[in-house]
Amino acid sequence: MTSQPKSSEFNPPQSAAAPGGWRTPALVIGFGCLITLIAFGPRSTMGFFLTPLSNANHWGRDVFAFALFGTVRVVCGGALLYGTGLVLMSRATSAPMLDVSAGVLLGFGLAGCSFPVVLAAFGKILPKEWRSVAFGFGTAAGSFGQFLYSPIAVALMDRFGWQQTMVIFATTLLIVLPLSLALSTPPTDSAKEAAASQQSLWQALREAFTHRSYVLLVLGFFTCGFQLAFITVHMPSYLVDRGLSAQIGGWTIATIGLFNIIGSVTAGWLGDRMPKRYLLAFIYFVRAAAILTFIVFPVTTVSCLIFGATMGLMWLSTVPPTNGIIMLMFGTRWLATLSGFAFFSHQVGGFLGVWLGGLVFERTGSYNMVWWLAILFGVLSALINMPIIEKPVPRVAMAAA
Repeated sequence: MTSQPKSSEFNPPQSAAAPGGWRTPALVIGFGCLITLIAFGPRSTMGFFLTPLSNANHWGRDVFAFALFGTVRVVCGGALLYGTGLVLMSRATSAPMLDVSAGVLLGFGLAGCSFPVVLAAFGKILPKEWRSVAFGFGTAAGSFGQFLYSPIAVALMDRFGWQQTMVIFATTLLIVLPLSLALSTPPTDSAKEAAASQQSLWQALREAFTHRSYVLLVLGFFTCGFQLAFITVHMPSYLVDRGLSAQIGGWTIATIGLFNIIGSVTAGWLGDRMPKRYLLAFIYFVRAAAILTFIVFPVTTVSCLIFGATMGLMWLSTVPPTNGIIMLMFGTRWLATLSGFAFFSHQVGGFLGVWLGGLVFERTGSYNMVWWLAILFGVLSALINMPIIEKPVPRVAMAAA
């Protein structure tokens, strides 16, 4: 009597994917992709606001950098928190107000309407054969948001100013509210899932954090956040310091987003065809090599675009295999929570990358130390992911049998 309900943890019925006949897998993926695009886009443009916001308030880059950190929680109303944070950030005149708006509200808001929630919804709602490719497309949509919003941010700032640009971005987040209906899980499905797995939240966390492979995966994901956040926030200013225009910084970030569309979809496709740990190790190693090459050669417009294209292919490509490994090991019951803790590690890395970038620059007048840390962390994460064992825990293996 218990074997069939437990197996639904891996293979939810088709009706779960399309309750009432309108939520087809393609529509769920499409709406989820739009949510990640709209949510990730404004956050990827924060580097363009570093200089004007800092200059307007006579802050060092370390003040702005410290504010860009938020604790990951799956929160209701993430888009509203996100939009509120952007509006308050545009009016911030003190460091504490910036910490609350750019740090707390943007952090909680992004967590509530970005990758952890959307990809976990894909894992729980979609049929098994759709999941890996959906992870890739959902991640790619966030990358397209980065590509789309970066030049838009530069253009809007030139026309309306940086404060009004933030308000415009906040307004676009309202679109997330109706789109989120496609990702909701009906109460009946939630009840069935609860009956299928008697594992409590604390049991799931204990199982995960005593599992060596999960801990290694979470530690490796720290590097992803460190590298991405540092480059996203500080790259425009770094290029200006090297004598290039702000537009080159915009197009570099946009190039990263454009090429990660290819990288993320490819990573989702490869996740069903090769060991995910090897894919992750390759991504982290290539990132480290790309950063090393970028900083040892003269910085030019061409080198920036080549770097953007190379990093773009690896940028958020870690997300599909990371979520895939978590789902493989522990099932879908607590996928959002366990992916959320991995994303928390990512955000901690992001905080350190952004904050250290600002702090080191203010102390030394250079970003060199942080670039080298990004290289070191990339190599370490490549090595950390290699010993990961990709198989279900005994509880999940027995339920699937």
